[in-house]
Amino acid sequence: MTVGERGRVLIVDDEQLIRQGIKHYLNWEQEGFEIVGEASNGMEALELIEMKHPHILITDIVMPIMDGEELTRIVKERYPEIEVIILSSFGEFDYVRSTFQSGVVDYILKPKLESKGLLKALKAAAERIPSLQMMDKQVAADLSVGQIIKKLIAGYEVNYDVEKISEVFPYRKFCLLGVGLQSGETELPNHLKGKFEAEFGREDYSFHYDQNIVLVNGDDFTKFIKYVKQLGESMDGYGFALSKTFTDFSQLTVIYKECLVKLLNYRFYFSEQHLLMEKDLPYPEPQCDSFNLDWFTGEFKRKNFEDAFNYLQEHVTALSNCYTLDVYEYKAFIGNIVFNITVLLGNMEYDVKELDHAKYSYFKSIEEAQTAIEVKDQLNRFITEAKQCISSSQTHLDNQNMKKLLEYIKEHYAEPLTLTDVAKHFHFNPSYLSSYFSTHNREGFIEYINRIRIEEASKLLVEGRATISEISGMVGYSDHSYFCKVFKKMTGLSPSQYRRKQNTR
Repeated sequence: MTVGERGRVLIVDDEQLIRQGIKHYLNWEQEGFEIVGEASNGMEALELIEMKHPHILITDIVMPIMDGEELTRIVKERYPEIEVIILSSFGEFDYVRSTFQSGVVDYILKPKLESKGLLKALKAAAERIPSLQMMDKQVAADLSVGQIIKKLIAGYEVNYDVEKISEVFPYRKFCLLGVGLQSGETELPNHLKGKFEAEFGREDYSFHYDQNIVLVNGDDFTKFIKYVKQLGESMDGYGFALSKTFTDFSQLTVIYKECLVKLLNYRFYFSEQHLLMEKDLPYPEPQCDSFNLDWFTGEFKRKNFEDAFNYLQEHVTALSNCYTLDVYEYKAFIGNIVFNITVLLGNMEYDVKELDHAKYSYFKSIEEAQTAIEVKDQLNRFITEAKQCISSSQTHLDNQNMKKLLEYIKEHYAEPLTLTDVAKHFHFNPSYLSSYFSTHNREGFIEYINRIRIEEASKLLVEGRATISEISGMVGYSDHSYFCKVFKKMTGLSPSQYRRKQNTR
């Protein structure tokens, strides 16, 4: 165990949202801890314990494959030095009691999980781990400058030798540079450190590196700021945040917590700015109205999809300007909307099989997104896919509806059938039905029903058993002369001419 090392924590829960929630409850590094991994069941957790060697395990009780009760028992048998914190629901007391017998340090009810209670349990666990307590018992003289900085950043109070600090940092002022790392990186890569050293050396500045943080010491940061901006423009995948300057080394903890951490979080919303500083933040802070889910759902159910999607995209654009909004909360909103739209379309009998399957890919991409722009891109992709689903399903539904309309007319053509009658039967507005019929059929309503009636009249005329007047009534015409007029218009012959012609063949 090295001095300054944080308490390593492994999270085990089969619900991804719970794991994400726990990860965002605390500023882990600031509190002296770090999350070294997460697992969805006890079996995965045991494999990670072998690789990550955590100090503390936070585990759910009820999980598939291997539950938290069995996991706790095995961990305490194989790794008695690991402390365990249990997450449980109200109805799992028997399980909790069993795990306490195995030696867990604490348990937390999931419905009451919050940052204060979680931190209290973590500190209680840390107090039971002798190797972690060694850190606080080290005398200041034994700490290197790097270890002092690491402890200050983690939030510990440290007594240090001022002269020792002055030897390493000879200039009047300090600032903290935070670096947004690329995926898979946990600390500043050597090629970036090399760029700073090659550009400035110790002529104007002194540097110290701690994971993704650079402590910069100098008299004037003008050249440094200019260089970092150029660096950001020339290197894809990296973004920077710079704290305000301070003159007292002991302010490092406050500047890190109150300034740099916030700026690094804000970079999620300002990803197009290569270097983010406090002076760049809009003032006053933009405020975002609540999303009117009831209105959105209502528009969806009324099939006013374009209005609903436009409202959603406008709201997300406004939300993306609210840079103080917690990133997890922002992502959770987008994820919930993706879920709700999929459910809504399914309930409206659209074919959402592909959309339902794809939503998990969207959840993952949203969760892993490094910027608000990436999240918006995922949402826009989902909306495009949802519109395609609506369009293709709508065509199918229209075809089904049209088929029902045509079948109904064929069954009832002999009755005094009117547009109003059919509209009433199918709960349509008559004017809407007229427009719908013309749009989805080659003929209008009147043309179609006349064709069906004249086709049937032609068959009856050929059979020759009924008079023309009788046939007129049999196919739905109450006016004999009107029947004759329509018949001639459609066949080119009067009913009597048609009958004679067919009988002479």
